[in-house]
Amino acid sequence: MEFHRRLDEELDALRDRVLLMGGKTEAALQRAMYALAERDSQAAREVLEGDDRVDLLELEIDRLCIDLLALRQPAARDLRFVVAVAKISPVLERIADHACNIARVALDLNDEPQLNDLAELTLMADIASRQLRDALDAFTHGDAARARSLINLDDEIDELYDRIFRDLIRLMASDPSTTSRAARLLFVAKHLERVGDYVTDICELTVYMTEAEFIRHSN
Repeated sequence: MEFHRRLDEELDALRDRVLLMGGKTEAALQRAMYALAERDSQAAREVLEGDDRVDLLELEIDRLCIDLLALRQPAARDLRFVVAVAKISPVLERIADHACNIARVALDLNDEPQLNDLAELTLMADIASRQLRDALDAFTHGDAARARSLINLDDEIDELYDRIFRDLIRLMASDPSTTSRAARLLFVAKHLERVGDYVTDICELTVYMTEAEFIRHSN
């Protein structure tokens, strides 16, 4: 009885750390896009300064996963939960890295004349942030059906990326003086597109955890 109580407590602690890391990652992404859209260099620096906390959380989660596997030897769904967490934490760390890269672009572009309206990039970031939040919620509640539905929404981000890509290429062709700034916005769009891919990874791990089914590369 004591063993199972301790196991449950440690699993809950692990879940809490993942949610904390996910929240900080989502906040970093939103703050980075705010820094870009509002030309707020201080906000961009805050994103970069906060990245160490995300990295430390990843290391802490790694340690908790190893301790659980070695000392508690969880089975069945508990084991799949620990394995899924061990894979999700580096995914969140990579998303936070993309947020930092967007913040660096903001720092560069904030010193130059504003290029154009960033409405579509902002929309893309809003969708990516919402899907990240929903994916983490599905993981926390073990909701495989919701996770599967979120995977299907990745096309929305891809379509926005394609449209932004075409618009920026067209802008560079018509006005070569915009090339440097437009190219950096293309990188921002690519970072956001990658976030959408990482959300899919989290959803696939949720399905694995709840249904013991690997759906990666199944489509």
